[in-house]
Amino acid sequence: MSERALKDLNIAQSADLEKGKDNSVKSCITKPVLNGNKCANKEEKALSACQDAVANGNEAVIADVEYIDSENLVDLPDVNGALSTLAKRLDSKDWVMTCEALNNVRQLAMYHKERLQELLEPLVPLIVKSVKNPRSAVCKTALMTCADIFKAYGDLMVDSIDPLLVQLFLKASQDKRFVCEVAEAALISMTSWISPLLLLPRMQPYLKNKNPRIRAKASVCFSKSVPRLDVVGIKEYGMDKLIQIAATQLSDQLPESREAARNLALELQVFYEKSQASTSDEHEGEPSASPDAESWEAFCQSKLSALSAQAILRVTPTTKEGVTSTTTKEGVTSAPKEGLAVGC
Repeated sequence: MSERALKDLNIAQSADLEKGKDNSVKSCITKPVLNGNKCANKEEKALSACQDAVANGNEAVIADVEYIDSENLVDLPDVNGALSTLAKRLDSKDWVMTCEALNNVRQLAMYHKERLQELLEPLVPLIVKSVKNPRSAVCKTALMTCADIFKAYGDLMVDSIDPLLVQLFLKASQDKRFVCEVAEAALISMTSWISPLLLLPRMQPYLKNKNPRIRAKASVCFSKSVPRLDVVGIKEYGMDKLIQIAATQLSDQLPESREAARNLALELQVFYEKSQASTSDEHEGEPSASPDAESWEAFCQSKLSALSAQAILRVTPTTKEGVTSTTTKEGVTSAPKEGLAVGC
């Protein structure tokens, strides 16, 4: 064969190869998938779907993954069949099967809560495994599953939540936006449906985690849970413990942690002043041994170091025209103590 003929053959093969690649990319464009009569959300970009394709010569074969909103979930046609194979499918190496099983968990939590509860304890580690999965489709579906089981089971999830917490904090702080948003939604579901008195002790260790992003997400969740405590709950958990946590987080390196600490300090101040006002009403007419001891400033100084108390008082609204004033039961206004800067 002549040199010219070989050159022409190589050019023709290159053109065919490029054409095959174009066809493969086109085949990756997905179509909407229905869940019952409701349309499910799909991957936003066709290119990201192509990353999950399995090459076969010049063609690519992909499987569509449904991202179904909770309100669009429908009941399973075969509940017994789904339950009998659920654990096996969650642990499958076939990621499409795993996603299907995760959606089944969500459906069972919504429509067959009692039956799924019997299997929940051994299923949680498998859900955690899916959250850690590097494939975004599996991870996102697992995070949606977390949100739904928090809502369905509430306080019953407390004993199983520890392995989930660190993964939720990590995923909520990562750069992949569509995974991050779903992780945030799962954390909101967690703080909304699990009793704060049970949840706060579980989250507290993560406030000192070495990873600053984990600390930040833990701080935000912690500060959002505290307002859900009632008077009895705050007293039971410990007002002094909560103010110490707020003071510690105020010096964290990430702004997200510091902002959460400011919000927590403000919530604690409101609670403290309301509780003091309530106590004053109960003992109205009785002489007060130490009016200043009831002030927010005095409380912070008694429970914290000088620097920590100063940090808390800076972010709580106790300053008017540069002077901190505290009104006692008798209507007397006390000035701030010397050496303590409380202005913002």
